[in-house]
Parts: sequence; C-alpha cells; structure tokens
Amino acid sequence: MTVSSPDAASATSKSRGYKTRATTLQCMTYLVPFDGSPLAEAALARAAEFASVMDEDVLALAVVPVDERDFAVERGWIEATDEYDADDIVDRLRSQVAEVAPAATFRCERPEDVSSVASVTTDVVRTIRAVAQEVGASVVFIGSENAGRVSTPVTSVGAPVSEDPRYDVHIVRHAHGAED
Repeated sequence: MTVSSPDAASATSKSRGYKTRATTLQCMTYLVPFDGSPLAEAALARAAEFASVMDEDVLALAVVPVDERDFAVERGWIEATDEYDADDIVDRLRSQVAEVAPAATFRCERPEDVSSVASVTTDVVRTIRAVAQEVGASVVFIGSENAGRVSTPVTSVGAPVSEDPRYDVHIVRHAHGAED
C-alpha cells in the first residue's frame, strides 16, 4: 500500500482541479433587457463591445406583454391612437437589435400575469430575472438612468433587476459618450 503525503496529494488534486476547470469553462452570457429605448441601445452596444473582447455571448431580451396597450404607449412602441400588435412590436425590436449588435441573439418573452395585484413592471422584472437565471447570465447590462439610485420611479426595471446577487450588473446611464 502506498501512502502519499498530504502535501503531495494536495498538489496533485490542485493541478488536476486546475486542468479540469480550464477545459470545462462554459461561455458566459451577457444579458441585455431591451425595450428599444436609446439607453437600451447603448447598453446593448456596450455589451457587444465587452463580448467581442471577452469572446462571450450576448442575449438581447425583449419582454413584451401580451395585451398591455398602456405599457406599449409608455415605452414609445406605439402611439396612443395606434392598435396594439405585440408581434409587430417584437419584429421592430428584433430589427433594432440586429442593427445595434448583429452578433447578439434576440429573444422575446411574454410575461405571464402571475398575480392580479402585480404591476406590468413587476411582471417584466420577474421575467428578466427568470431568464437571467435560466441562461446563467454572468453580467446583466441595464440601460437605465435610474438604476441604483435611492429613489426610482415605479416604472423602472433597472433597480429591481440590479438587486439580484446572482449576476453582476453593468448600468449604462448615458445613451451617448460622456462628452455628449
């Protein structure tokens, strides 16, 4: 029977562990909640820049409620007099993503109305968090002038999404460079 010293066993397991980690690293995903706003475009562009340097994947996530006309008007997706067509909104958002970050993957989710007392914003936040967990997002890039501030408007998804400790958050507060 051969007995190894604890130091020898430890060194062997460390080198094996290192080799195992190096060969089994998974590609990280940068998640960008995308609503078509200038700040969302800036966050998507920033995520694409980081991803190109870090050789990572970018997932642009549009959350379009099934029948929420007022929400669509607030987001500027439609005019107050327009008919609500969720599929048309999704097509426009997909085109925007392709223009800003051609290598990004586009995904659309339609949040379920889980609670009659939850706001549409709460449903959107819940959906973003669920997708972030599902894809194992390593960083969520949020375009929000309000995320992380002490007081935030009720309609902002930035603050509640940025509170989740399972991923890092990169907040983009300016649609253009700092010099603008």
